[in-house]
Amino acid sequence: MTTAPKKTPPQAVFKTLTKAEKQAAKPQKKPAATAPAVKAPVAPAKAAKKPVERPVETGDDTQPDLDAMLQGLLKSTPRLTEPGTVAEGQRCGLVAIVGKPNVGKSTLLNALVGQKISITSRKAQTTRHRITGMHTQGATQFVFVDTPGFQTLHGNALNKSLNKTVQGAVNDVDLILLVVEAGSFTPADARVLALLGKDIPTILIANKLDNVHRRGDIAPWLQEMQQKHAFAEFVPMSAKNAKDVERLLGVCERFLPEQAWWYGEDELTDRSEKFLASELVREKLFRLTGDELPYTSTVVIDKFEEEPPARKGQKRLLRIAATIVVERDGHKAMVIGDKGERIKRIGMETRVELEKLADAKVFLELWVKVRSGWADDAARVRSFGYE
Repeated sequence: MTTAPKKTPPQAVFKTLTKAEKQAAKPQKKPAATAPAVKAPVAPAKAAKKPVERPVETGDDTQPDLDAMLQGLLKSTPRLTEPGTVAEGQRCGLVAIVGKPNVGKSTLLNALVGQKISITSRKAQTTRHRITGMHTQGATQFVFVDTPGFQTLHGNALNKSLNKTVQGAVNDVDLILLVVEAGSFTPADARVLALLGKDIPTILIANKLDNVHRRGDIAPWLQEMQQKHAFAEFVPMSAKNAKDVERLLGVCERFLPEQAWWYGEDELTDRSEKFLASELVREKLFRLTGDELPYTSTVVIDKFEEEPPARKGQKRLLRIAATIVVERDGHKAMVIGDKGERIKRIGMETRVELEKLADAKVFLELWVKVRSGWADDAARVRSFGYE
């Protein structure tokens, strides 16, 4: 049995579902055709045997066979590391999910864990913290780390803090998932790739494959990608497709070291209910304000109290008071909305989702305050909970 260098797992796990409930919460399978993961073959060597090719799997007779096409294209790509086979004992390891802003990292994390633990929206930089999610399947426990999108457009104190989180996450993991949009590789993607070393195996996740009309168009693009980095695997997929997610878990499993699990089988995240409450408020804030509100707005939890059930059969009660922090008076008016309608809706949608995730009755109060220039003030950024 091989042993990986000891890593310190995150603490204070928030358990929300039983194993049976977690299985039921996974995304429903869709009949849409999916592209299989493509294994980068081993570079030719003197006494090396020719690698066995995987069986071809396709669900669309009208498209070129992506698997067969890529097997031919990637023959010159050397393997960064040769993962071991899955042993009978337990496996456990850290998997970092990295990429530019708004590329689908949080959606992928939620799909891999089987429950929403990381917020999503169309606004870039929605994720601002290192969020750990666990998924236990068979003898293997995956510990996924979702990171903020690496930001280069703005150099304020907030973005420096977020970028520091990304850089720290990729240095002490067993596997890295680099998420890009299938068929696209922008300068922002290149800057994230430049952060990755050669000692940790990296899988290229070609996400949002469902947006590509002709699967055959992906092959020339992957031929270019193989020249940029010695990727251990290439996985074209859609994070919204359950079959693709299961396939990705199987690919990741082979790279995790044999060691005891760090968490209980039903534990899902190291983040607390208090943290989840602040993130859900921020998610609804961004979704309901769209591009009107600058991304520098944040949420601070002023009070978080838990009361036990009043009588048998009732749920516990969470009393929460939160402040939405904006930089200008005009932004405050946007958040409140006409006659307070927008902030009421933010509160209602947050409460409904939090009650479902925490299995509790929630009483939520929201306030809005102006703190001009907070994102440029390193001390204030830290006071709001950013690392």
